Amino acid sequence: MWRLLLLLAAPWGPGTLAGSPPGPAARSLRGSWRLASGNGSVVLSGAVPGCVHTALLRQGLIQDPYYRSNDLAYKWISLDNWTYSRTFKAFDARKWQKVNLVFEGIDTVAQILVNNVTVGRTDNMFNRYSFDITSVIKEDSFIEVRFLSAISYAAQRSRSHRAYRVPPQCPPPVQKGECHVNFIRKEQCSFSWDWGPSFPTQGIWKDVRIEAYNICHLIYFTLTPIYVKSAQQWSLEIESVFDVVSSKPVVGLVTVNIPKLQIQQTYTTELHPGEDRIVLLVNISKSATVQKWWPNGHGNQTGYDMTTTFIMEAGYKIEKFSKAYFRTVELVEEPIPGSPGLSFYFRINGHPIFIKGSNWIPADSFQDRVSSDVLKIILQSTVDANMNALRVWGGGVYEQDEFYDICDELGIMIWQDFMFACALYPTDQNFLKSVRAEITHQVKRLKSHPSIILWSGNNENEAAIAGNWFFIPHAEMKVYFKDYVTLYVKNIQEIVLAEDKSRPYITSSPTNGMESVKEGWISQNPYDTHYGDTHFYDYLSDCWDWTVYPKTRFASEYGFQSWPSFSTLEKVSSTEDWSFTSNFSFHRQHHASGNDQMLHQAGLHFKLPQNTDPLQLFKDTIYLTQVMQAQCIKAETEFYRRSQSEIINGEGHTMGALYWQLNDIWQAPSWASLGELYSPSNYHFLSSLKDAVGLEKAQLSATISQQGDLYTFIVRTTAVTPFVWLDVGNIPGRFHDNGFLMTEKRKAVVFYPWEPISIKELEKSFRLTSLMDIY
Repeated sequence: MWRLLLLLAAPWGPGTLAGSPPGPAARSLRGSWRLASGNGSVVLSGAVPGCVHTALLRQGLIQDPYYRSNDLAYKWISLDNWTYSRTFKAFDARKWQKVNLVFEGIDTVAQILVNNVTVGRTDNMFNRYSFDITSVIKEDSFIEVRFLSAISYAAQRSRSHRAYRVPPQCPPPVQKGECHVNFIRKEQCSFSWDWGPSFPTQGIWKDVRIEAYNICHLIYFTLTPIYVKSAQQWSLEIESVFDVVSSKPVVGLVTVNIPKLQIQQTYTTELHPGEDRIVLLVNISKSATVQKWWPNGHGNQTGYDMTTTFIMEAGYKIEKFSKAYFRTVELVEEPIPGSPGLSFYFRINGHPIFIKGSNWIPADSFQDRVSSDVLKIILQSTVDANMNALRVWGGGVYEQDEFYDICDELGIMIWQDFMFACALYPTDQNFLKSVRAEITHQVKRLKSHPSIILWSGNNENEAAIAGNWFFIPHAEMKVYFKDYVTLYVKNIQEIVLAEDKSRPYITSSPTNGMESVKEGWISQNPYDTHYGDTHFYDYLSDCWDWTVYPKTRFASEYGFQSWPSFSTLEKVSSTEDWSFTSNFSFHRQHHASGNDQMLHQAGLHFKLPQNTDPLQLFKDTIYLTQVMQAQCIKAETEFYRRSQSEIINGEGHTMGALYWQLNDIWQAPSWASLGELYSPSNYHFLSSLKDAVGLEKAQLSATISQQGDLYTFIVRTTAVTPFVWLDVGNIPGRFHDNGFLMTEKRKAVVFYPWEPISIKELEKSFRLTSLMDIY
């Protein structure tokens, strides 16, 4: 149940309360656990949070999983059933009404035992699990987490679904992945993708702890800003979800304190046994100047420090520190003069915003290696590149809290997919029950973040059905239409609308939005440029020819592949691998015909490398694929930016460009790219560079100087030089500009290191390349 509480005079104050029972207590179970393989032949120590792969790596029992073809060599790890165990000192259960074992994230299928008693089971990587262990806890306790191979579980669930097939059964062979990923609620790309390896992990990937409490315990605490336009007034909705263990209703006071808005208000409350929630509506005085949260480039990201204090009867106190943000978001779908169809754009705080950014995939196959520092570096780079948005793609994971905190602080808007991608899914009751718990948890966990501007049900699944990607006979399509509506409308949408009315929801990407709804949630053509968003990939047409691109309302995916720098590949390969036609190169390429497509696209405008030295030929080819990718994405992005302000033949009014993709998961060819800090700057080639007359090979040189923590590279050239590329090998950091056209004799480029480094080390690793160097 829930209640909206009114501001009342307090009937009693904290000073009148007698006796104070102990407040809630928590004990982390992070740290070292014992890991054992299914037959006990491998036993080692592993960290929590963590996974089996990283535990084996840190103990020196395996090589880097990313080295050469270790993704195939280490399949045995994912096929085994591993057990995590440890002893721990517990709370004295006699002092507490309830003791819980809480997993913020467990990957994925496991049986949980405390003191040899099964207290629960898990089957969803994205859910939060809380198990009552009050009756089994001892002063010295023993916990076991017995994992079942995700591969085996997914196959078993698929075999059990006998009524009809739920495609796809397996990924394309080029991906070298595992089958039936749509039958397990786990990071979908962990079974492989066209840019990533197959590492179906097992482990406790987030925090795990023991919680003990009396009377009640706060489970979720969320803040939702509300703006009443007619009254021109802000209010703040505070929702608190409690586990009430008292056998009778609990009366208390709630005090909300927001100093910078001069708010200190006290409310009376009453909680009932079981799970209960209260909703407070805090009205902000019209005389208060509320500073809004704005996307990067449009204003400040103002947030207000806030303290909420719950003092229940008998003096039981819970205090919550948080930050309140004020912003509104609307997804505008309305008629456009001179064009059929509807618009598709976002209004933030009443202002239309062009969404410019990229798509985010998991930053590593092993989530325990994605630290706060890693996230800060990548996300700061997006802001430095003048982006204002990222789409968290639906085949990965709901990102960790720090990811969204950083986006809040930097003004990066988030298009948040739910974790369903490029597949159809079962809708049996067990699957739906797990999904409902997942969606409810993730919406409650994330909805306070102003950076999230949209919930999206899935990646490309409306298009998969509409385009019959899986070759389903027409007579059988009805059941898949029904499953689609059951999952994304009757379950996910209903939960989202009940839990969060502050931001829009769409069922899929791409979608025709309101037109898809009108057509029964699945449009005949979800790529219709007159509605919604589109995904677009074309590797054969000339990417410099803007007429091949769709004049869409919103481009939420588009891009081209390239290879990563040689210095990146060198760490995970051997000398015999350094060829574009090596077994390593074919193994690393998970997109069918990807290497040929890159050379084809590069050959349209550049002379392909012909160096007789095999290693230099490999390096030159890698470099050229990066130049090609940059030019292709530049041409397509500029087309979408131009289309913002025009309608031609009923198409246009483009209000978003999110290229695929921002980051990589491992060292391999992919669509990932990032580069310039400064704008505006642009250039236009009058012909393909392979046909250009008068280009000469320049003499390039550079000197390095240090100013504090930054380094400046002074690059000099004797002639006009296209695509000058600076590389410092494996030294972590980034240049403020790279891959540039050099038309002046001298250019200063700033290098931002991500860890302490010396000029001597930079000079040793530094390489300078231009287009003319590869001919």
